[in-house]
Amino acid sequence: FFKLKITERKILMNDIKALYSLWREKAVLDSDLQEELISVEGNDDEILDRFYKNLEFGTGGLRGVIGAGTNRMNVYTVGQATQGLADYLNEEFENPSVAIAYDSRIKSDVFAECAAGVLAANGIKVYIYPELMPTPMLSFAVRRLGCSSGIVLTASHNPSKYNGFKCYDPRGFQMTDEGAAKTYEYMKKVDMFDGVKRMSFEDALAEDMVDYIEDWLKDEFLENVLACSVNSDVVKKSGIKVLYTPLNGTGNKPVRRVLKKLGVEDLRVVKSQEKPDGKFPTCPYPNPEIRQVFEEGLKMTEEFPADLMIATDPDCDRVGIAVRDNGEYKLMTGNEVGAMLCEYLLSELKAKNKLPEKPVVVKTIVTTPLISAICKEYNAEMADLLTGFKYIGELVTELDEKGEADRYVLGLEESYGYLTGAHARDKDGVNAAMIICEMAAFYKAKGITLWQFMNSIYEKYGYFFNQLDNYAFEGAAGMQKMADMMEALRNEPPKEICGSKVVWVGDYKTGKTTDGETGLPKSNVLSYRMESGDTVIVRPSGTEPKIKIYITAKASSREEAEKKLTTVSLSVKELLGIE
Repeated sequence: FFKLKITERKILMNDIKALYSLWREKAVLDSDLQEELISVEGNDDEILDRFYKNLEFGTGGLRGVIGAGTNRMNVYTVGQATQGLADYLNEEFENPSVAIAYDSRIKSDVFAECAAGVLAANGIKVYIYPELMPTPMLSFAVRRLGCSSGIVLTASHNPSKYNGFKCYDPRGFQMTDEGAAKTYEYMKKVDMFDGVKRMSFEDALAEDMVDYIEDWLKDEFLENVLACSVNSDVVKKSGIKVLYTPLNGTGNKPVRRVLKKLGVEDLRVVKSQEKPDGKFPTCPYPNPEIRQVFEEGLKMTEEFPADLMIATDPDCDRVGIAVRDNGEYKLMTGNEVGAMLCEYLLSELKAKNKLPEKPVVVKTIVTTPLISAICKEYNAEMADLLTGFKYIGELVTELDEKGEADRYVLGLEESYGYLTGAHARDKDGVNAAMIICEMAAFYKAKGITLWQFMNSIYEKYGYFFNQLDNYAFEGAAGMQKMADMMEALRNEPPKEICGSKVVWVGDYKTGKTTDGETGLPKSNVLSYRMESGDTVIVRPSGTEPKIKIYITAKASSREEAEKKLTTVSLSVKELLGIE
C-alpha cells in the first residue's frame, strides 16, 4: 500500500472506506464486530489493516487475527471459506459429509457452529465433536466416519489473537494443493454477505443435518493410540513421575486418560494451564518449543521432582518436553525427541522380534540427518519428504492402501510433530505424549535419563546439532531480494560452504539433484550436503518476507558441533550477502 503513488493510494483508501461502510451496514451476525468497527471509525491506519486484503486460503486453510474485516478471522470470512468448500464438495462428491473439531481459542466454538450451519444449509451432513478436541482426533474422525472433508478451527501454537480454519482431505491429512486451489476458486466467487447459505446451528441439529460425534469414536481413537505401545508393562513398575501441561488447550482429557491407561500413576497437571482458555494467560506464546511455557510447571518441581515434563500445544498435535538430569531440567529439541523415538522404537521392536521386514521411517527434508544414520543401523527405509505433515500422512495412506501399514514405524518433523501409528494422518500429540512417557519410563527402569539416552545416541552416531536461522526482509522489495538470492544460488551453486566441499545439491524447484531427481512435488527449496557431513537447506517463506536456513553441523563432540554451527551459520549468511 505505502509503495503506491499518492493518487493510487487515495483511490484504494476510498475503496477501503466504502468496504468499511458496507461492513458497518451488514456485519450484524456478531455484535463484537460492530463494537470493533465503531471503535476504529476515523482511524485510517486501523481500517486499512482490517480491509486492505482478504485472508489467503491455501493448503493450511485460513489463519489470521480475530476481528472485523476481510483481513480478519470472523463469522463472515469463515462463512465465505465454508461456502467455497461446500460448493467444491457438492461438485466433487455424491452426498458429501464433513467432520468438524475445534480447540480452546477465542471464538473457535462460534466459528465451528458457523461452519456447520453453512454446510448444513448446502445439504452437507456434518459430524461435530460436542467439546473441544485435538486435531489428530479430527483426522481420525474423517476416515472413520467416511467423510469427504474435515475442518479444524485452530491457530495451532500462535498467540491468542489468532485463529484459523484448516481443511482436510477425505483420507485424513490436510487438503492437498490441488484440493485447496479448487476450493479457493469457488471461495473467490462467494459474496461473504449475500452469497453464503446459512442455517442456525440449532436448526441444523433439529433437522438432522448435524450430528454430535459420540463417545465410541473417542474411545476407539484412544484404543488405537494405546495399541502403539511397545513396552507398556514397564511404565507402572518404573514409578515415573510426569508433569503435564495442555497449555490451556485440547490435550487435557485425552492425554491424561491415555497416560493413566498406560500405567502412569504419578501424574500431575499444571493447574494454571489445565483448563481451556483462549487467552493463554500464563503462556502468551503457547508453543511447546520455547522454555517459557514450562515456567509454571517448573515452579511445581520443587515439591514434585518430575522425571519428565510434557507440554502439548493448544490443538494437541505438537509435543515439547523437558527432562530432569542431575536435578536440572533441560529442554529437548524436536530433532532430539525425534531421534530418541527413532532409536527407541527400532531397537526395541528389533529386540522383541517385532520389527517388520522392511520398516519405514518418514521425516521432512529439514529434519535432522541423524535419523538417516539411525535408520541405516537397523536397515530401515527412510523417506525424506517436503515440509508439512500432510506429505507424511499421504505416504502412510499409500502404505495402508497397499496393505503395508505395518511397515510404518514413525513419522516426524523437526517442528515437534510425531506420529507412531497409522490411526491418524496428521501429527498426534496424544500419541506422542504416550510414547515419550513410555520411552522415559523404559530408560528410567534402566537407571538412565532421557538426557543421558540422547547423549548415548550422539556418541553412537555422531553429534548432529541443528539450528534454524530466520532473516526477515521488508515489503515487496524484501520479497524481490529473497527471489534474487535464490536465483543467484541456482545460477552459481556454491562449491564449498565453510571450507568444506559441497558434494550433493538438491533443487526442489526443478526436481533435480546431484545424483538424479527428488521425486517430490515442486517447492522453492535448495539443499546442500558437504563433505564434512554438515547440511544446509535454504527456503523462502511463501507467505511473508522471510528466508529460512536450516543448518546441521556434524562433529565428534558437543563442543565441536556447537562451534561448527556458529561458523557454518556465518558462512551461509556471507554466501547470501545478508548484512
